[in-house]
Amino acid sequence: MSDELRPVWSALTYRVLRSAAWHPDRSVPIGDWESALREHGGFEIHDAARRFLTEFGGLKTDEWTPGPVMPQSPFRFDPRVAEGEGDTFAKLSQQAGTYLYPIGHADSGNSYLGMAANGAVYIGKDSVELLADTAYEAMEKLVMERRTDAPLPFVPAGDHLVLPHHPEHDLSAEIGARWSAETDRVLRLAGWHPGRSVSTEEWQRVLHEEDEGFEMHDAARRFLAEFGGLEINQQGPGRTMGRSPFRLDPLVAKWDFEIIDVQSEEVGTYLYPIGDASHGNFYLTMDANGAVYHGMDYVYLLADTGDKALEKLIEGNK
Repeated sequence: MSDELRPVWSALTYRVLRSAAWHPDRSVPIGDWESALREHGGFEIHDAARRFLTEFGGLKTDEWTPGPVMPQSPFRFDPRVAEGEGDTFAKLSQQAGTYLYPIGHADSGNSYLGMAANGAVYIGKDSVELLADTAYEAMEKLVMERRTDAPLPFVPAGDHLVLPHHPEHDLSAEIGARWSAETDRVLRLAGWHPGRSVSTEEWQRVLHEEDEGFEMHDAARRFLAEFGGLEINQQGPGRTMGRSPFRLDPLVAKWDFEIIDVQSEEVGTYLYPIGDASHGNFYLTMDANGAVYHGMDYVYLLADTGDKALEKLIEGNK
């Protein structure tokens, strides 16, 4: 879209788009989209939509879990979301007073995005409204301004989002210095609460029966008593790296004592499994001092304590 003056995006908008795989001079083929929309809906693309989709087509944030890098209105720039919706777009075009070509959806799929021949972007489903006069302004509004019916519980802070401070709901005294408010929120949603305590005996018994090399130490026992059994389902960009799901269940390594043993030799201290991350691609282990390690073929120190490890995993911090 070189003929359109690109405004200065906010730091968060720029980071959201870069995290979604956009980059300057990005260009993707759109022939298949044009054919599919023409066949299933009778849509005829105009130059403005062609330029937009060439640069932004395929970008999506609607599968990201709310976190530190997230648009206020999650979007997907893919015209195929409107396949078979020719009548719907005809109605929206009539309301807008101009022909709209579908370019995707926003509001987590609850609203269509359509573009006029002059590059203006409209949004809606049962009714339509002008979102912005240009595509670049529309990006800024989707990330920074547009609020859905269930807005994210975060507020912008430079190039990332943070939980807002509500004095009436201040948990700082309860949280103390353990972790951030965001980490606390995610853990509570997963089922953790202060004073949580679950039995670790079954995990200890099963692993030891599978291989006598599995010997649960006190640090792992304390950690699993408080956090064992929790699963965090998340995805999307984090503070310094992508966030991925993880589960705190030592039995994920039930048949892999040899792998854990090799990892222990690599770091020079005995490691006990406490869970896995990234859909089982990496084990989470803990040494007798409470330090948490992360890896499979290679292992590295994630954090010196279990609390810090949880915060890094949840916030996407290296």
